[in-house]
Amino acid sequence: MANHGQFSGCTISSRRCQCFEKLSEEETIQLNHNSVNIKYKKGEIICKQGGFASHVMYMEKGLAKVFIDNGVNSLVLKIIPDGNLLGLTSLSEEHNTFQYSALAYIDSEIKQIEINFFKQLLNRNIDFAKEVIDILSSNSVQVNGRFFCLTHKQSYGRLADIILCLSERIFKTGEFELPLSRKELAELSGMSSETVIRMLKNFKDEGLVEMKGKNFKVVDFDRLRRISETG
Repeated sequence: MANHGQFSGCTISSRRCQCFEKLSEEETIQLNHNSVNIKYKKGEIICKQGGFASHVMYMEKGLAKVFIDNGVNSLVLKIIPDGNLLGLTSLSEEHNTFQYSALAYIDSEIKQIEINFFKQLLNRNIDFAKEVIDILSSNSVQVNGRFFCLTHKQSYGRLADIILCLSERIFKTGEFELPLSRKELAELSGMSSETVIRMLKNFKDEGLVEMKGKNFKVVDFDRLRRISETG
């Protein structure tokens, strides 16, 4: 992926989980015995902030938003595609509840792994543990970059970030079917739906993107990256 700025506001988790590749054959069999796959429909809550964390969750396929809220306002921390873990912040004895909520943007499939078994793997497999630490580190860097974007970038830069992230990290192509509504795009970029609709029209009029219904095409990556960097 092209690096669009030192502090990328990209919401998409770019660090795919490779920790399960570090397991022995026996550990993999044990993992299957201590996990179950659950399917979630679009719009379903995968985990609830404040709920007791009995499992660590792995996104087998799908797309979900991770967010925190206080009952009135909410803030999207990141979007997780295939190959990402949920619930790592609940592994410590101090935090045994989910520190955020997650909601399926599209139909998704999650592997729920019994949390005590996951902790056992951390204790006895150093390569597995190192990979999980790397994931936590990447998550921290990503969230820091997102907060910088939301507090210091102008609206055009924030929207450019979202478009670039969807194109380069999720779909890995310039032309795709957008799974998010204009309201959800607004939520990600910290703006109103009206503002996002107006800005998308401006992007279209300026030849940066093309839109037809849910079909979305990035026409000028270079100019979008410049907007992201200077936005």
